[in-house]
Amino acid sequence: MRIRIADTTLRDGSHSVRHQFELDEIRRIAGALDAAGIDLIEVGHGDGLTGSTCNYGFSKHEDFEIIAAAAEVVKQARLAVLLLPGIGTIPDLHRAWDAGARAVRVATHVTEADIAEQHIRAAKKMGYFTVGFLMMAHRSSVERIVEEALKMESYGADVVYATDSAGAMLPNEVRAKFTALRRSLEVPLGFHSHNNLGLAIGNTVAALENGATWVDGSLAGLGAGAGNTTTELLVAVLNRLGYPHGADLYRTMDAAAVDFAAVAEAHGLTVTANQDAMMLGYAGVYSSFMLHTKRAAKRFGVDYRDIILELGRREAVGGQEDWIQEIAAAMAAERAGQTR
Repeated sequence: MRIRIADTTLRDGSHSVRHQFELDEIRRIAGALDAAGIDLIEVGHGDGLTGSTCNYGFSKHEDFEIIAAAAEVVKQARLAVLLLPGIGTIPDLHRAWDAGARAVRVATHVTEADIAEQHIRAAKKMGYFTVGFLMMAHRSSVERIVEEALKMESYGADVVYATDSAGAMLPNEVRAKFTALRRSLEVPLGFHSHNNLGLAIGNTVAALENGATWVDGSLAGLGAGAGNTTTELLVAVLNRLGYPHGADLYRTMDAAAVDFAAVAEAHGLTVTANQDAMMLGYAGVYSSFMLHTKRAAKRFGVDYRDIILELGRREAVGGQEDWIQEIAAAMAAERAGQTR
């Protein structure tokens, strides 16, 4: 089954910049994610629709401006907002729809799904793609999370998420809860993880292996706490595992490396994701090959990532560095032939 990827850089990632994203940054990042083939792009205050308050921190721009800015550039993906009942309201959902949102994730504590009933039902009537979002999933038993998820399904949710909001879950917990959810629910399941214990990718894989078909990420892992599952790393792992999905790895990497880098500089963030290391692991190539590969890519005007992938395909080992120049030259010649 095709895996759907939701990116929350412009919502959960808002925590990392104190909710101070500029509208031009929002347009640039949303456009890059859309071009990369991401299925759902979530935007707005980190604490959800109309979360800009003294309690949660004021946004640079109100949510409806943010939604409208993203809607200008998003052509393929669903544009989504998060709504926490009691912070966001049904009238806010109407305004979000008018601004361009077409999906909503209605979030409650894992034991309080019942407070989402009116919001989920109202969102469905408006035409929203509606997600039930059970937060702090580590705080419930297997039996209780199934009980609460079934409520959200009965209210009309198109997808139900179990959310590791604190980054506290371990893979065995994820497996147990998703196995039970898959046996009990008919709607698709989703997983949203944080990396507080360094397990965001591992937990996401555990969820996929046990029934999840929607998974979340954030460019360069930007998000609350230690950040979210890194979107570009997630795409690489999905590729390695052979899961079908619609995202382009290079474009996702570029969205993080180019578009997000400007945001990091503007907001004083430190981006720790190492895409060179990711590509080496993705292709299974010696780390010592990277410097030589980048030099050859520059000399022949080709993408270093394509060289790394070809080295992996050839199962290159130490001592075969001469292949790097050979591969780069062949790629350049092939490209020149195609342009004649």
